[in-house]
Amino acid sequence: MTHYLSDIRVAALAKNPVIKFLGPLIDRITGLNKLQHLYRQHQFSGLDKQTFSTKLLQVLGVQILGSDNILDKIPEHGRCIVVCNHPYGMIEGIIIANLLTQKRPDTKIMANVGLQIFKEIKDYFIFADPLKPKSPINNVAIKQCFKHLKNDGVLVLFPAGRVSFYQKDQKIISDGDWDRLTVQLMNRTTSPILTVFISGTNSKLFHRMGRIYYRFRLLMLAREMLKLDHHTIKLLSTNIMNAEQFSEFKDKKMINDVVRLQCYLNDERYIIPWQIDEQPPVMAELIAPSDKTLMQSELANLSEQQHLLDYRSFSVYYAYQRQAPQCIREITRLREQTFRDENEGSGQSCDTDKFDETYMHLFIFDNKNNEIIGAYRIGLTDQLLKSGDQSSLYLSQMFNFSANFINQQQPCMEMGRSFIVKAHQHSFYGLLLLWKGIGAFVCQNPQYRTLYGTVSLSKLYDPRSITLINKIMVTDTDAVHPKIAFENSLHPELVSFLTKHTVTAEQLSSLVKGIEQDSKDIPILLKQYHKLRAVFHCLGIDGNFNTTPGLLLSVDLPKAPDKLLKLYLGVGKDAYLAYKT
Repeated sequence: MTHYLSDIRVAALAKNPVIKFLGPLIDRITGLNKLQHLYRQHQFSGLDKQTFSTKLLQVLGVQILGSDNILDKIPEHGRCIVVCNHPYGMIEGIIIANLLTQKRPDTKIMANVGLQIFKEIKDYFIFADPLKPKSPINNVAIKQCFKHLKNDGVLVLFPAGRVSFYQKDQKIISDGDWDRLTVQLMNRTTSPILTVFISGTNSKLFHRMGRIYYRFRLLMLAREMLKLDHHTIKLLSTNIMNAEQFSEFKDKKMINDVVRLQCYLNDERYIIPWQIDEQPPVMAELIAPSDKTLMQSELANLSEQQHLLDYRSFSVYYAYQRQAPQCIREITRLREQTFRDENEGSGQSCDTDKFDETYMHLFIFDNKNNEIIGAYRIGLTDQLLKSGDQSSLYLSQMFNFSANFINQQQPCMEMGRSFIVKAHQHSFYGLLLLWKGIGAFVCQNPQYRTLYGTVSLSKLYDPRSITLINKIMVTDTDAVHPKIAFENSLHPELVSFLTKHTVTAEQLSSLVKGIEQDSKDIPILLKQYHKLRAVFHCLGIDGNFNTTPGLLLSVDLPKAPDKLLKLYLGVGKDAYLAYKT
């Protein structure tokens, strides 16, 4: 008689004599008899854990996508917590165990005691019983988890503890509440966290039965696993996050919700990727740099008032195209060069349009190298709107401004087309000098109390990051609407998260860094405007600027923090604030 290491029958697993007696019937109802037949037919008995799990996935016909992406993010050495959603109930633990063990043999998965039916793979797991929270096995399991991380192992958690089910409030199938063990382990062991979203779900019948009585879900798990023939499961993940990246969030509950959100934001059903041109635009060769001697001559001919300030070898000026055509020509060349690096370039030989003729240009000139290193294009609305024609405003191409919007109510400065050349983007003085230049200009012209404009959100950002920025930063208004709205699909988990929590700009930074493959932060200009207490009105698509998303905002300068007003306006601050419109 053949001896089998695993006996997948209720009679072999149960201790209650009544359950043992009803075992054959229960085996048929739950599908354990078919699982037992599969186990014996394909000779799984006695196989090592990796061979067993690999063969099981092959026999079940499960196709796994995204494995390499997950393995690339797992550190070669050292502790790490991998956190997953729980859509199927049994197979995902085997999938993750098989995958991670390929790179890290020291992988352990905290799993339901139900997986003890397969003796061959028990070494993968630390067993717990989520259906009995006070069971002694759970205390032992938690201690084993801490010990495993202290020994620099990889630990996999399914914080829901049980299979996903239909959530009435969100009207989706997802996990129930997540246990906070993940956060406790992270805090006590300073372990980094990688969230992995496992795609798919069990059958409609499974969820219908579960809505009738929740324990039916447990009885049907084996049958559901046997239905996975030719089923493709995708594994998707964002960045691994270290414990310090969660320090911005206020408490364990919020951190736990952030970990869950990071997992569910990988759900492809709610990701609308950027449209990629089938034929990328041909980038024209940039125009030749402007003659440096001619630029110096133009600057020398500007009025003293237009020479706003000096710092070391740098000077800040403002000018119109008619006053300094070579300088403005060079600005359009540098804009195109800089914007191309951000996937925002027009593709033309320089970045220019009709508004360059009527808008003021504020820029930094490096006297040492005789070159421009950064600029802002600024529209003075009281001058541009004298005829009452909104088309004289660049942003009228992106937004429909009502009579209630600030640019229709008072003199404003429409800010746009800002850039710092690549060589100076990581210096502290680039953006600072532009803003000190703006401060010097408003001190000369104190009737301008309000700035408004857009922060360009490059398509180098993941659409999920743009969605977060939009939902967290924007205050809804009827005063302005985008002509081309940003199309996004909000995951119900994000809606739920934002219902529970108010997210700060610093917390938004952490969320975006977790999503972006290169861990980039939100745009520095967005941070700058936020510090000035900007109000963010809406997000639109700039059809004239490589369909780049732009976040419309306004700043009431007199209400900006006094510390920043001192920095940007200097000795002219008090007179500016005292000005009566």
